[in-house]
Amino acid sequence: MTHALNIVWNPSEGIDLGFFIIRFYSLMFVIAFGLGWYIMKQIFERENVSIDKLDSLFVWTVLATLIGARLGHVFFYDWEYYRNNLAEIILPFRLSPKFQFTGYQGLASHGAAISIIVAMYFFSKKVLQKPLLWILDRVVIPVASGAIFVRLGNFFNSEIVGKETTSSFGIRFVRDQFTPREAINATQLPTPKEAYNAIATNPQFANLLEQVPAKHPAQLYEAFCYIFVFAALFFLYWKTDARKKSGFLFGLFLVLLFTVRIVVESVKESQGGFESDLGNILSTGQWLSIPFIIVGLYFVITAKKTTEI
Repeated sequence: MTHALNIVWNPSEGIDLGFFIIRFYSLMFVIAFGLGWYIMKQIFERENVSIDKLDSLFVWTVLATLIGARLGHVFFYDWEYYRNNLAEIILPFRLSPKFQFTGYQGLASHGAAISIIVAMYFFSKKVLQKPLLWILDRVVIPVASGAIFVRLGNFFNSEIVGKETTSSFGIRFVRDQFTPREAINATQLPTPKEAYNAIATNPQFANLLEQVPAKHPAQLYEAFCYIFVFAALFFLYWKTDARKKSGFLFGLFLVLLFTVRIVVESVKESQGGFESDLGNILSTGQWLSIPFIIVGLYFVITAKKTTEI
């Protein structure tokens, strides 16, 4: 039997500048959107589309991603809670049982995907004045690259972790095992940062570290697979005539990305949602991925070459 490597994952919150901390999760989003802007700039230049429209595309995409991801989490994964706390859908804090700043902790990629498609419909009509599939075939390339960094952000946050494992890929996520309050109570140290560091490194708290099981780093599995999704789309766009087949790259993106999602979900811990209502046959993320794959296959199969380049 193989055993998990003794890798204890307890990263710092981010880059401490003294007066401000750049959180790794936020940094990954900045990199994702920044790289996406650069990729679309190259595409617009290649296809003689005004760069002036790029800023509008950036704003539409950022807003669609954040709003869609938030609403996706609310409706797909935690509606039972939010239906009784509607204000917390848009507010970054919890009102009961006591006031607590939480930030926007819940983001769902399926919601972001739906929202981006809807946003691109209006962007194509109001700003770009090109067919919807034209922009969808191209925007999926930076979206695929962005997905890599979002999952790396999840890894830094020790969230969306995998199931327990004894394989050599296992990682011990300290911050997943103990909430900040539990870490403080267990160590009697004043701050979560000190408490987590003590659990991870101080032999005095070895008994607490032993309680942290090794789990699949599902975020890294997903990020690694998305590299190949991005590479495939990037290659097909730049090196072949695939971009001339309206809907092909968009459909291929849906098939590849959500197939990865279905596979990796098999080693993820449950994220909640409606899966129990369907007998726990598949996870919520897997159920949500199936329609995207079907739609993607439709566009791949029916894609036809257009005269517009």
